[in-house]
Amino acid sequence: MKTLILILFAAIAALVAAAVLVWRREIASIRTLRRVGGNKYLYTMEYKARYDLDDLVSRDIDNNNAMLNYIVGRIGKGLIHLKVKSSQATPNCTSFQARRKDGEGYYFGRNYDYCKNPSLITVSRPKNGYASISGCDMSMFGYSLEKLPEKFLSKVLCLAAIYVPMDGINEKGFCISIMAMPDMAATQNTGRHKVGTATIMRLMLDRCATVDEALELLSGLDMCHDTKSGTGYHYLVADANGDSAVIEFDMEDGWKTMVTRKSGDAEFFLVTNHLLAPKYYTEEPDEKVGNIHSKSWMRYGKAREYLTARNGTVTLEEAQECLANVHWKELIWDNGMVESTQYSAVYDQKNIRLHLRSWSDYDKTETFSL
Repeated sequence: MKTLILILFAAIAALVAAAVLVWRREIASIRTLRRVGGNKYLYTMEYKARYDLDDLVSRDIDNNNAMLNYIVGRIGKGLIHLKVKSSQATPNCTSFQARRKDGEGYYFGRNYDYCKNPSLITVSRPKNGYASISGCDMSMFGYSLEKLPEKFLSKVLCLAAIYVPMDGINEKGFCISIMAMPDMAATQNTGRHKVGTATIMRLMLDRCATVDEALELLSGLDMCHDTKSGTGYHYLVADANGDSAVIEFDMEDGWKTMVTRKSGDAEFFLVTNHLLAPKYYTEEPDEKVGNIHSKSWMRYGKAREYLTARNGTVTLEEAQECLANVHWKELIWDNGMVESTQYSAVYDQKNIRLHLRSWSDYDKTETFSL
């Protein structure tokens, strides 16, 4: 009996050792997860595990369910099957790039307007890519106000954050953010590898230092949003040199990529939730080219007025005030949906920092750096 017990303990110890070896980097990542400043709904994590963007791109993932299955497979390594229910976000946001008044460089501002969910700030230092800081909506990988990563096993799904950034900055000062475009799910089909909604953001954060590099990367891929959800997206990209552009997709011409760049004499660049491409741009709210429920045109006008009055040059506090002027606290849409600003982020493209205000403690600014 004693020998049998010893054999059993040895077998268990061997299994534990093997698991630790297989998931050592994932475990190291989870151990860095912590709440920020006592805020119950704001977390930070340093991602130390490996991920393979070339493998992800090669799989031509073009919908949210397939992406979720891929993420779960990567986390479980085919040995553990995880259950996760993801929300389908329609982030109705405000984002801009403006010159810093308090020194050289630029600020990249961003309101993530969606719902009151927990947020995760992820720091990544990939072996073959740029280090970055990114903001994530934790409801994208199964968390909610009622389901938080309190114990070790409940933290595992936080590893999915690397694949679903909502915005971010890399070590070169390159920034990107995403905004929803209802009923405009781009489905490019030119024979190039397909990439999904958030995949393109991780690719750009890891591989691009400038707007030109981001546009070149995109030109070699087919952008595919999830047609089942029906929601499309456009992206604001901006670099540390002050170049910025909005990437959109032409619903009348095979979803071809449309790029509208900041003109050379422009003082700032601003995006909300309606198309800026000259072919579709309008000063009047039009549900065919934007989200009228989220008051996109009103937010655009209000933020534009604020930035114009300061000649597109702001302090950190002014960048935050601009976002605060158009952030939501339980906005009720015409269709009954309730929306709040989950967080307001200001990325310092000179010093590579994130200054963030969370919905659950909006008066307090938390700062993150590489």
